Amino acid sequence: MELLNQKAKRIMEECKSRARDAGLCFGDSSLEYLVTNKDMTELSPKLMIPTLYNYWVNDVEVLKGKGLYQAYPINPFETVINSRPAISFYNDNNPDWLNIMIFYHVLAHIDFFQNNRFFKHTWNDDFVGQALADKRLIEQLRGEQGRWVDYVIEFARSIDNITNFYNLLHYDYNKDRDISMRLNYYFEVFLQHEKNVGESLVFNEIERYNGFIESHGALAESIFFSELKDKYPEFNALFTKWSEKNEKAKRFDLLSYINDNSPFLAKQKNIWMKEILVIVRNTANYFAPQIRTKILNEGWASYWHDNLFTVDPRITGHEVDYALVNAKVTSISRVGLNPYAIGMRLVEYVKELSDKGKFDYRYSLITNAENRLAYNKNTNQGTDSIFKLRSDFSDFSLINTFIDQDFIDKYELFVTGKRVNKQENVIDYYVKSRNYKDYKRMITDSLYHPPKIDVDEEKTSDETLYLTHLFEGKQLVFDDLADVLRGLEFLWGGEVKLETTEIHVRKGSNNKNLFDYKRVVYTMSKKMIKRTEL
Repeated sequence: MELLNQKAKRIMEECKSRARDAGLCFGDSSLEYLVTNKDMTELSPKLMIPTLYNYWVNDVEVLKGKGLYQAYPINPFETVINSRPAISFYNDNNPDWLNIMIFYHVLAHIDFFQNNRFFKHTWNDDFVGQALADKRLIEQLRGEQGRWVDYVIEFARSIDNITNFYNLLHYDYNKDRDISMRLNYYFEVFLQHEKNVGESLVFNEIERYNGFIESHGALAESIFFSELKDKYPEFNALFTKWSEKNEKAKRFDLLSYINDNSPFLAKQKNIWMKEILVIVRNTANYFAPQIRTKILNEGWASYWHDNLFTVDPRITGHEVDYALVNAKVTSISRVGLNPYAIGMRLVEYVKELSDKGKFDYRYSLITNAENRLAYNKNTNQGTDSIFKLRSDFSDFSLINTFIDQDFIDKYELFVTGKRVNKQENVIDYYVKSRNYKDYKRMITDSLYHPPKIDVDEEKTSDETLYLTHLFEGKQLVFDDLADVLRGLEFLWGGEVKLETTEIHVRKGSNNKNLFDYKRVVYTMSKKMIKRTEL
């Protein structure tokens, strides 16, 4: 691994200048390295962070990667990591013209990392430096505690997908609107859900409160609620209960709960384990936004490398080569999902909608297909809209906001199904649906969505950790359940119970599948697992 030579670095700096002129925004400093395929294989298990702590699973992944590479040689073009300064890696086999295209792709990624609000908790961090400090601490602990360090890392990493990532992004908009939590609860929860009053009464109460503001100013809220005591004597008690529950929900994640409350970890001889849990949790939260913005991030980078490189004079003589490479990266997969392709086309689609003024409500009322196609208000606001997209959206919001029937028809997308061809003994793929709802559901189902696990504090004690899984239509992966609960039993120092829902399939009339939902509890005690139906 070595830094780019001066010639390549000058090319990168020129690409930065052109990218900034197009509107991309990123820091001045960046580090670029040339790496071999062997380097890529060895860094990939560590998320391309050279300073990330070593862990026995890394070695297993490296050996697996080497085996896969021998069977299926590949030539990865680049990798970029969100650090300060940003670090990117380029294959040493890339020709200069290809690196120019890749530089634009990487710069768009850096722009995304440094401006998308899902990454805001990383904007001021030097993660590479922090990872190095963590690595040194873990090496020190290994020298003191031996192999137990890797067991604790493994147990912690088994639940690092359910840290409370969104709490890092929490912003109280009511502060800007000068609305207290008590008012928010009264108008949005108490009246509408606790009392189930009609909309007209809610609006009347809002008008009444506005009248108090005009007549009493800063004292409006206290006078307003003092008059409610006779009408709703239970209000204060319900508000206190709701606010405590709401605050706990914002703070909670399982790793933090175990770290703060485990009687086993609280023992003096085990306190060192807490440091590992903090490292694992912080590392997971640092990388959490990347998996939640994969489609938009890759689409954004692909959109800009295409738009910037095709007008760059240095493409001259390499147009056909570029077309071939770009097609491999951004072509739509008829089976499966290519995030580069779908993300890039969604960015282009949003730009087109905005340029033509199709976000106007009047456009949504047009039902004639030809009139919808011809609609064009020439607003030229598309570039502003996609930068807003880059700043505020994740994959989930992107897909659910902009995938509609027009998008499906424009790019001739469809959902594929497969069936057994008994005559030829093969699997046939066929067009199952061209409806945008089915296509949207297919992509949404492929998105990262970890389970929601809470602690039932009423059933939890020093001897038992009681967890509840909020069932959202999908079962847990039961193949891994015993290993995860065994790790949790170790970290808690007592038995662990997990309440969850199982789906059981049975044949009904006309040979149709019927589904039964059973609430069950899995108990891990003394490294043995037991299942009990509720």
